[in-house]
Amino acid sequence: MRVSIIAAIAENNAIGKDNDLLWHLPEDMKFFTRMTKGHTVIMGRKNYESIPHKFRPLPNRKNIVLTRNISYTAEGAQTFNNIEDALKSCHSEKEVFVIGGSEIYNLALERNLIDTMFLTKVHGKFDADAFFPEFDEENWDKQKLSTHPKDEKHAYAFEIFEYNRK
Repeated sequence: MRVSIIAAIAENNAIGKDNDLLWHLPEDMKFFTRMTKGHTVIMGRKNYESIPHKFRPLPNRKNIVLTRNISYTAEGAQTFNNIEDALKSCHSEKEVFVIGGSEIYNLALERNLIDTMFLTKVHGKFDADAFFPEFDEENWDKQKLSTHPKDEKHAYAFEIFEYNRK
């Protein structure tokens, strides 16, 4: 099983503020949907609760929510108290996506659980309270998948990269 992170991050590693996204990038959202559809997505409780009700749980995906609260329930999703147990429950799957937030990204990277990262680099610096963790790019093979300019539907230009652990 391949364990992948998928995230959109600003030049200053910002990913969110007040439990919300910092930008609206429809083409990046299409990439996220295309990559994760049919797979399991693992997210933290705050990230799960930030998804609008009409999209929660994320459709056409098995949703797993990580929380320290052992009595927490998430309608339409499984809950686990640690990431290792969540991953064990996915043992027969080809790929699982860790979709945030910052605590979950940090935990997965810190514990060396990630094989691949799909990172959208948003051109801009943002005021934020949630950040993607620093990582050593020397430990990863990096490949650019696409470039998208700023346009009428996208207030910021961005590039999408795939990182594979060396």
